[in-house]
Amino acid sequence: MDRVAFGVLGPTVAVAGDGRELALKGPRHRAVLARLIVARRRVVPVTRLVEDLWDDPPPGAVGAVQTFVAALRRELEPERPPRAPARLLVTEGPGYALRAAPDAVDAWRFERALATAADLPAAAALPALEEALGWWRGPAYTEYADEDWSRGERARLAELRLQAVERRAGTLLTLGRPADAVPDLDAHLTDHPWREDAWRLLALALYRQHRQGDALAVLRRAREVLVGQLGVDPGPRLRHLESDILTQAPALDLRPGAAPPCDVAQPHPPRGAGNCATSPHAPAPAPAPDTQPTTADLWTQAAKAYDRTVAGGARARLESTVGLIRNLAVTGGDGLAEARRHRSAAVTAAEEFADPELTARVIGAYDVPAIWTRADDPAAAGLVVAAAERTLAALPAGTHDAARCRLLATVAVETRGASGPRGPGAAREAEALARRLDDPALLAFALNGRFMQSFTRAGLAPRRDTIGAELVELAARHGLVTYEVLGHLIRVQARGALGDLCAADLHAAAADRLAERHELPLVGVFTDWYRALRLSATGQPDRAEAAYRAAAARLDGAGMPGLEHGLLPLALLCLRLTHDLPPDPVTAPDSRTDWGPYRPWAEPFTLLAAGRRAQARTALRVLPEPPRDLLYEACCVLEAEAARRLDDRASLARARDRLRPAAAELAGAGSGLLTLGPVERYLTDPA
Repeated sequence: MDRVAFGVLGPTVAVAGDGRELALKGPRHRAVLARLIVARRRVVPVTRLVEDLWDDPPPGAVGAVQTFVAALRRELEPERPPRAPARLLVTEGPGYALRAAPDAVDAWRFERALATAADLPAAAALPALEEALGWWRGPAYTEYADEDWSRGERARLAELRLQAVERRAGTLLTLGRPADAVPDLDAHLTDHPWREDAWRLLALALYRQHRQGDALAVLRRAREVLVGQLGVDPGPRLRHLESDILTQAPALDLRPGAAPPCDVAQPHPPRGAGNCATSPHAPAPAPAPDTQPTTADLWTQAAKAYDRTVAGGARARLESTVGLIRNLAVTGGDGLAEARRHRSAAVTAAEEFADPELTARVIGAYDVPAIWTRADDPAAAGLVVAAAERTLAALPAGTHDAARCRLLATVAVETRGASGPRGPGAAREAEALARRLDDPALLAFALNGRFMQSFTRAGLAPRRDTIGAELVELAARHGLVTYEVLGHLIRVQARGALGDLCAADLHAAAADRLAERHELPLVGVFTDWYRALRLSATGQPDRAEAAYRAAAARLDGAGMPGLEHGLLPLALLCLRLTHDLPPDPVTAPDSRTDWGPYRPWAEPFTLLAAGRRAQARTALRVLPEPPRDLLYEACCVLEAEAARRLDDRASLARARDRLRPAAAELAGAGSGLLTLGPVERYLTDPA
């Protein structure tokens, strides 16, 4: 295995050489690793680890630490032979040390990069500083902000980061780019108003843009902040700068030898002088009047303008980023996967500001319509839900109803498929708030949450059909295209469950038309699967199988692992059971078929097909509770059919009790993906 890299400039992570994030198990495993990184290759005694990990250590705390270390070693050095000494997380004397290489920890690299940049010329220092600042994913040691053992290191690294931001701004001034320095400094001072050097740099940057009045206003604001908040007068550098600006001292201009931008040093170049457009810092020339920029040009120009004018750490940039992530999510494939990853980072960054209103906006802005009731990334969903709950608790009672509604809808959507009262309760509360506020977009988001929580039992297709119908009407009236598509897809599922395939066809076609018009490629994934289901439901198993395989091929790379894993073999198993076809050879119990989360319900049939009846009976009796999602009825039917074939009356009775509320439906068709025929068929014994 290649050398492991560690990240603590944000949540604590360990990354393999191939870029894969290692699974560090529970929070105490991560805490042990973070504590050892804080020690900087020095030994931390076991007794100290126990004290740092627990306020009131349990009796077996030392043994627990040893267990955590053993698990970390297995993950960090998986190829280490048994009983061979560890080379990375080592035992020394009374404790442990992490012997990471000097450049293996992002915090250590950051410090070294700052020291190196100090000796570089400005043109080389700038990219080095920007790269180093880009390594920050949030506050250092984010998860351990309240721990005594991390406090000193967190404060030291935070101070170094502030220095790096200011050094970058100073470097931009040296390079003759004051306009590029202003936005970052403005945002920097919003969060750290006691930084005198940042005030000095901001005033100087404004002065070099011929904004003398703005520069003096900044210095007055600095005085007000320093005196009002800290009770101290500005230092000598700020006082001298104010005097120099008032007298327009020549020393404030760029140092001799620096390359001034044309618009500062030579506002009116003489005839025959070099063209200002050749300067690397000059603005790009405007297109000729008869030249129409392409869509790609407009995007690039707007992105560059935004990058120049909105500060890197600014709240506005964070909120705009979430909007971009939201749009990225509906593109499918890599876009959806990247959106999930960046969304988690955005939520973490928002919490860094300790502003619950901002965090609520960042979390709630990701109102991407969701149709599938199994999460693609349960860990990320859990992170978002936890942040939403913290933010709900932090918002002042009786205020911010719109933000509260979005947070509750987020909880409802992201707890999809989970048991317990929180998800349904959050969905009801979000819907009530949205209706009271009379906000169509909020109501659409809340209805999505209500849909996700409408799988508490079988037979709820009529309820979901009502939700879908309201979404279609609401979204069409208010131009909420993605929610209009969601409403049609919900109705495809619900009308399919109710056996109304003609209506389901109309909604599938409407969803496809909207998707084509608005470039929403993921919609076709669901409508393709529905049309394969329809072939099965209308007695065309051969065509259905070919359609299922084609639909599964389209799923590959669509960025929806929660939908993809195990779906094709499950659909083919249901197809064969429905039409009484022989089992597929690849579904043998010892094959490598990826059943995903559906293996428990498939296993009785694969074992029966192999003649292993006793094992099939055992597999049936240990079946878990069916997941509360779109395949709930399908799993109940599989349990009932396996129990019937194995003559297990108790299991059969239990499965039938669950299914009876859906007696009038097509089994499994509520998923919009597969079916096992009429539910009624599984509620009575064959003649």
